[in-house]
Amino acid sequence: MTKRILNVVTNVAHYEDPSEATGLWLSELTHAYHVFAEAGYEQSIVSPKGGLSPLEPRSLKFPNYDKTAKAWNADEAKMALLADTAAPDEIDSADFDAIYFTGGHAVMFDFPDSEGLQRITREIFERGGVVSSVCHGYCGLLNTRLSDGSLLVAGRKLTGFAWLEEVLARVDKLVPYNAEEEVKKRGAQYEKGLLPFASYTVADGRLVTGQNPGSAKATAKKVVSVLEG
Repeated sequence: MTKRILNVVTNVAHYEDPSEATGLWLSELTHAYHVFAEAGYEQSIVSPKGGLSPLEPRSLKFPNYDKTAKAWNADEAKMALLADTAAPDEIDSADFDAIYFTGGHAVMFDFPDSEGLQRITREIFERGGVVSSVCHGYCGLLNTRLSDGSLLVAGRKLTGFAWLEEVLARVDKLVPYNAEEEVKKRGAQYEKGLLPFASYTVADGRLVTGQNPGSAKATAKKVVSVLEG
């Protein structure tokens, strides 16, 4: 049976200040998409509202704009996938073996309170599938509860974009909250690498997370190893 991955992207194009653009960090999708495609998996893309997923301008500049990101941006069929993403109510979670939350600061605004994404995540996890995220994607796990009412992240080891990285990226004044602090408040055992922006991943059973944009490929490879294991 071919494995199926549900990639999650944002619909948000700017911070609270409309003059400050943000969106999907493209390489966090393309790196993972490439890994999953090489494993022979089928993939779909969903967003909190469905429709367009705008791109984070900074993800289209050196050094973040790498070969896979450039190839995707130049491919009309691939860009069409981001122009018309599915909405959660169009998704049957039983069709998927794993969910992968991409990042970009935009997801801090629309991932945490999407009840549709929470439903899909809970159902995939409780059916024995893999829940994964990279960078700010873990904001999509902040408020997800399991059927017994407990938070999915409570007591589990994970990683995601660190507060130090927000400061170093000079967006600490723009972000709506401190994601690292919020996930700790929910009982997660948050971990981070020794060096900011270096690839760092954590696998706690069927919860697989990566810290920053540079972790997307390794995160996807860990998802594959868990699914194949």
